[in-house]
Amino acid sequence: MTTPDLAGRLASLMPDLRGRLLPYQPLGPLTWFRVGGPAEVLFTPADEADLAMFLAALPAGIDVHPLGVGSNLIVRDGGVRGVVIRLSPRGFGQIAAEGSLVRAGAAALDKRVAEAAAEAGLGGLEFYFGIPGTIGGAITMNAGANGGETKDVLVEARGVLRDGRIVTIPNADLAFDYRTSHPPDGLIFTGAVFSGRPGPAEVIRARMAAVQHHRETAQPIREKTGGSTFRNPPGHSAWKLIDAAGCRGLRVGGAQVSEMHCNFLINTGEATAADIETLGETVRARVLAHSGVDLHWEIKRVGEV
Repeated sequence: MTTPDLAGRLASLMPDLRGRLLPYQPLGPLTWFRVGGPAEVLFTPADEADLAMFLAALPAGIDVHPLGVGSNLIVRDGGVRGVVIRLSPRGFGQIAAEGSLVRAGAAALDKRVAEAAAEAGLGGLEFYFGIPGTIGGAITMNAGANGGETKDVLVEARGVLRDGRIVTIPNADLAFDYRTSHPPDGLIFTGAVFSGRPGPAEVIRARMAAVQHHRETAQPIREKTGGSTFRNPPGHSAWKLIDAAGCRGLRVGGAQVSEMHCNFLINTGEATAADIETLGETVRARVLAHSGVDLHWEIKRVGEV
């Protein structure tokens, strides 16, 4: 990256900012794959008001990229121009149960939301116990597992628009679809309200245990991975198509298709972002040639090669 010191420019424009503005921060350590180049600027807002002030003052034309815990993300080796915004658990990680509702900040871990619901005797959110991400990402991706999806339990979401306005959006206005939602352009989620179902604690805990058992026995959760790589095409399972195309264990550089679950790519230790993305595209090409099915990425890819 050869642009002037964007962090310094923004700091001078926003002297009352309480969050941290850091230039050229490595993003690889913030992702599960542990690969990728730096952010031109990494901004960690103190809270929602700080985020709103930042976005309202941010000059038009500067790209903004929200970042959660990096569990479903490839940051390309050339890094990310503009501003990467990472919400901290301190400012955006609160979770509280009120009656049959659970309120959670966008930086709250999905697993912790499931635990908080269980502690309050609320079922319906057990599937979150098996999703290694944050609530902000869960809403964006309509995250789901074990028969449940975000759209099934979300009441409303809260966020900040690119112009700094804070808005509340009901479930119906997010136009959820399989592994996607359609919020207003530029919106950064800051929190959400979910609806649970009162039920016996032992039953809820048993469901959560079953979700965890499935993850541990069927997925390479202890590897450097990004979770499910491709969406399941209508009428198909992505992993079965990948396996049938002979891609189980396939390698490109330091990246490998998991032997345990074919829809997971793993960094075996020395992979670059290019290795992982090239491996994914190789898998897509082989599946298309073998079965005629065009796989679509579920993992988000950002930045420059």
